[in-house]
Amino acid sequence: MAGLYLHIPFCKQACHYCDFHFSTSLGLKSRLTEAMVRELELRRSYLPADTTLNTIYFGGGTPSLLTATELDTLLTAVHRHFRVASDAEITLEANPDDLTDAKVRELAASPINRLSIGLQSFHEPHLRMMNRAHSAEESTAGVRRAQDAGFENISVDLIYGVPAPDHGIWEQDMAQAFALQVPHLSCYALTIEPDTVFGRQLQKGKFWAAPEEFVARQFELLLQEMGRHGYQQYEISNFCQPGRESRHNSAYWRGVPYLGLGPSAHSFNGSSRQYTVAHNHQYVAAVLEQGTVPATVEYLSPRDQANEYLMTSLRTAQGCNLVRLRTELGVDLRGEKGAYLRELEQTGLAHLDADEYLRLTDAGKLLADHITLELFQG
Repeated sequence: MAGLYLHIPFCKQACHYCDFHFSTSLGLKSRLTEAMVRELELRRSYLPADTTLNTIYFGGGTPSLLTATELDTLLTAVHRHFRVASDAEITLEANPDDLTDAKVRELAASPINRLSIGLQSFHEPHLRMMNRAHSAEESTAGVRRAQDAGFENISVDLIYGVPAPDHGIWEQDMAQAFALQVPHLSCYALTIEPDTVFGRQLQKGKFWAAPEEFVARQFELLLQEMGRHGYQQYEISNFCQPGRESRHNSAYWRGVPYLGLGPSAHSFNGSSRQYTVAHNHQYVAAVLEQGTVPATVEYLSPRDQANEYLMTSLRTAQGCNLVRLRTELGVDLRGEKGAYLRELEQTGLAHLDADEYLRLTDAGKLLADHITLELFQG
């Protein structure tokens, strides 16, 4: 069991909050597709020979900018080098403005069986503030077109914590998302990264970030409304109707190996991580002209692996299995961090059950990053 991630590093325009690797120049798209096919050939041994791919995920960037021919070229290459499960989850990230009638018919005729649609908001001023390429009207229309074309397995992205006078816009965004009746919602707090338009504007005093209390309240409203509408929070930022989790992301949080293709893509095989160069021209030249993948490999010590498991598992509803930490990764969290674990329970931030699963409470989820750092092994 393993996953495959393909990073498509192209966008129509730069969103003001985004610090992912992408280019707004599409001239290299065909050549980069060719390079990703070649990378598949070069790195097919990264995963064991008997590996079956259970998930394939096209991320970005904006994978919905791929033509039908480019998408078919990549998927054909995947099947040439790997065994793919007959029921594999094959996800493509898409922006609403790309989901025209012709595009959704094209995607529906392809092996893609899950769409992750980056709406972010239904509020026109917020979309303009974030420099999104689509309009509020297209937010709804894109999802409806996909549903009409036969896509039922759809996820929608929303951003909360956007500066506003009150929580009314966020409440309206959630209400409109629920009205679409999609089985999965991914909701992320707006994070201001330094090397983004928002980050530079913040430094110049031209942008202000919402106060922590404001963001925390919107997270609380999110949990409240998700529960009211029957969605389960299976990871801090991800919610689904019962049984409709993202198989790809769930495997990532469980530490299942995956191969990442394309510039800036990450790979993980259990004992090491690999990070491909975040530069389109360098990537294409190295792969196609030199037959090498320009990447950095980080080998994970047992402590690194334990920290990796702590970081991912504490974000999930299942929580962190202290028995696994102790028997497989050599970390006795009760012995090493017992006092802190008791403090977490006493303050209502976490619960340690009889099966030795450490789970964060709703209050603890607000402090997940801080709690994880406190539990990390030095």
